[in-house]
Amino acid sequence: MTDAQPAWTPLPISVLTGFLGSGKTTLLSKLLRHPGMAETAVIINEFGEIGLDDLLVQGQLLEHVDPNAQTQFVKMNAGCLCCTVRGDLEVALRDMYLKRVRKEIPPFKRVVIETTGLADPAPILHTLMDDPVLAAYYRLDGVVTTVDAVNAMDQLDKEQECVKQIAVADRVLLTKTDLAAPEARARLETRLKAINPGAPFYEVRDGEIEPARILEAGLYNPETKSADVRRWLNDEAYAHGHDHGAHHHDHHSHDHDHGHDHGHDHGHDHGHAHAHDDVNRHDDRIRAHCIVVEAPMDWDVVAAWLGALAQSRGPDLLRMKGIVNVAGEETPIAVHGVQHLFHPPARLPKWPDSDRRSKFVFIVREIPRADIEDSLARFQADAAKRAALTAKV
Repeated sequence: MTDAQPAWTPLPISVLTGFLGSGKTTLLSKLLRHPGMAETAVIINEFGEIGLDDLLVQGQLLEHVDPNAQTQFVKMNAGCLCCTVRGDLEVALRDMYLKRVRKEIPPFKRVVIETTGLADPAPILHTLMDDPVLAAYYRLDGVVTTVDAVNAMDQLDKEQECVKQIAVADRVLLTKTDLAAPEARARLETRLKAINPGAPFYEVRDGEIEPARILEAGLYNPETKSADVRRWLNDEAYAHGHDHGAHHHDHHSHDHDHGHDHGHDHGHDHGHAHAHDDVNRHDDRIRAHCIVVEAPMDWDVVAAWLGALAQSRGPDLLRMKGIVNVAGEETPIAVHGVQHLFHPPARLPKWPDSDRRSKFVFIVREIPRADIEDSLARFQADAAKRAALTAKV
């Protein structure tokens, strides 16, 4: 089986989110000028904070097509800027793809969706996951969240959506770091890593960043034309949580850059109280768990287990990624969910290394590790009982 799979032909979509004033607009403006963003279409969810006028004044506008259309396409020197003025994202994405096929707009190769500052990113991710037509056209590459190093502590205390934007991120971009005191920045990074241990952090000054750092965050690596499971799952980042599950025997805990605990069923900043320690903090409810299963798994058990979690705890199952060693299969299956919805499982062409254990990374709100493990154990026990009864018959 070759590495290049037809399943990877849909165009990648990156979702750019972040709280008000965290630098999304500046970042997007700089990205649009970067050569690495050529042939990129950008969907701006609402005008609000965006400052499209600023983009026009800066001379980026080359051609403005049909301003009264539901979706207006603005051809930029970096590609095609698509501003969704009204109507939903699903219609806009379908319309964009069809116009691309008909060559009515430039043949973009990727899409960036910018959300409004107060937006919960989950509905956007659900749109990409739940529509079979869109799934044939596009694939979610990753969620990129900008974080204001000066004001994020206060925003995290007050706004639940700010916490969720970080919890679902594949990449976290720290902005205004030059204005934040080193001690305050260290506390913020500790707090962010407790919410989302697996997302790499990048410092952004004046919106400047190499597009490759944030655009290729998904399971598929275009450079190798194959699945990059280790980068996508990043289960090693969860090793500091001192997982207590019987399944988990991780030997990679020394590979990390950060020495702080990642908040797996523990409090934050042990013994180091500061002004932001508050039992009501939104992110004190967030937990990150890595569940590792040694033996090959029955796919029916995996599907039933994850389906039950999604049905019973969907709003609190913020994000889940996993790689599954399915009994009887030579290659693994990748699974990916956001709250109550899951991407269609993806069969991978090969294992990333010699490790054949199944691994599931969960970022959840108030779901103890024991609940997840107990749920899996129940489905495994039920399957074993059914197998035993079948064998007797």
